[in-house]
Amino acid sequence: MAPNRRHIVPNPQSGWDVKAPGAKRASVHTDTQAEAQAAARRILHNAGGGELVTHNVQGQIRAADTVAPGNDPTSSKG
Repeated sequence: MAPNRRHIVPNPQSGWDVKAPGAKRASVHTDTQAEAQAAARRILHNAGGGELVTHNVQGQIRAADTVAPGNDPTSSKG
């Protein structure tokens, strides 16, 4: 199974988009890169973790980070 990934990419009109690999449309559009990173972290955390890849304004990869999975209620003791 391929790892869960989200890319933070510049939007041609303005702002930043959160996109899944191969997606034509953004999951989220924000005004700032920091807001897009926060949104992508929430998405990945809720989806069981994954890789967050941030691009610069030229579209080149600037940073990559691993986001831990969220709490899975089925794996808790009790």
